[in-house]
Amino acid sequence: MHARTPEQQESKPSGEIRTRTPRVATLRSSIDHIVVTAPSLEVGAEYVRDALGVTPETGGEHPRMGTHNCLLRLGDRLYLEVIAINPAAGNPDRPRWFQLDVERSNAAPSLATWISRTNDIYAATAAALVPLGTIEAMSRGPFNWQITVPANGTLPLGGVAPTLIEWKPDSHPADTLKDVGCTLVRLEGFHPQSPAILSMLQSIGFQGPFTVSPISPEESPCLVAHVQTPAGICQLRSS
Repeated sequence: MHARTPEQQESKPSGEIRTRTPRVATLRSSIDHIVVTAPSLEVGAEYVRDALGVTPETGGEHPRMGTHNCLLRLGDRLYLEVIAINPAAGNPDRPRWFQLDVERSNAAPSLATWISRTNDIYAATAAALVPLGTIEAMSRGPFNWQITVPANGTLPLGGVAPTLIEWKPDSHPADTLKDVGCTLVRLEGFHPQSPAILSMLQSIGFQGPFTVSPISPEESPCLVAHVQTPAGICQLRSS
């Protein structure tokens, strides 16, 4: 008798046919972090300090992208990232992520996009109804992850659709950050293609405090993060 390959179908005693179980049977996704882009880390940190009344912690460098960051804890495995081009790093051999190559040096820092953590980035990327780019392996100090990055460095649907991430192994930057009394209450998106974004989120099993509302094609996509701080609820917005 020849052994069946894993890809072959299996017959249960009842006669029911079942196929091979995928690596993750049920996709689950949630908000991992929100991203503020800035012309420099100093300008970005000042923007967060002015908006929320707290100062982000020093993060680290992303060697493959020529960027660096600073971070602020917003809850259990949830944080805010300020990211900018690292002037001490060389230019990468590809466009940087989060549209940092097209930002002007005098551009104001702003909330650019958000990242959704998934339990199976390959299955979620395949299931997503929005092109998210290729899956890239990245690292920063002790942290390693896989993340979707469009080849041209742009943001999916103007940043209102999320980038996907899966941490490898089960470690997370927010676990190392101080709790300064800030929590992400909710994240709002506004986009002319809001139904497409909602369908994408359903396809990847997303659950979390994110809503997206329709706007006219003449209006610009926008994100608004509502953050509970020691001084009350404050907002971060797209420019």
